[in-house]
Amino acid sequence: MDFLWAFLIGGLVCMIGQILIITTKITSARILVTFVLIGVVLQAFELFEPISQFAKAGINVPIIGFGASLAKGAMGAVKSIGLLGAFTGGLEATAGGIAAAVGFAFLFSLIFKSKTK
Repeated sequence: MDFLWAFLIGGLVCMIGQILIITTKITSARILVTFVLIGVVLQAFELFEPISQFAKAGINVPIIGFGASLAKGAMGAVKSIGLLGAFTGGLEATAGGIAAAVGFAFLFSLIFKSKTK
């Protein structure tokens, strides 16, 4: 049942993004930033954890989960080291994901030739 809910919630997030791309003139980059911001806001108001317990990977894997991880890291670092943690905590919490994304992007840039549309 967990897999079903993860699939449905994750699919709903992607469907919302696709609907925004098709029906509005909002660029995909702005939609991406909006989803990150949604994750940050959900984490700031402590709403992300209950949703995450229900939806599992359906909300954690999409970019909303990345925003929540940034916020959680920043909030934790502020509590431990003060205001400087607001700038460093989010990066520390998401460093593995960022490094993997950069590494895979570099690897795929060597394998495939990119083309402009």
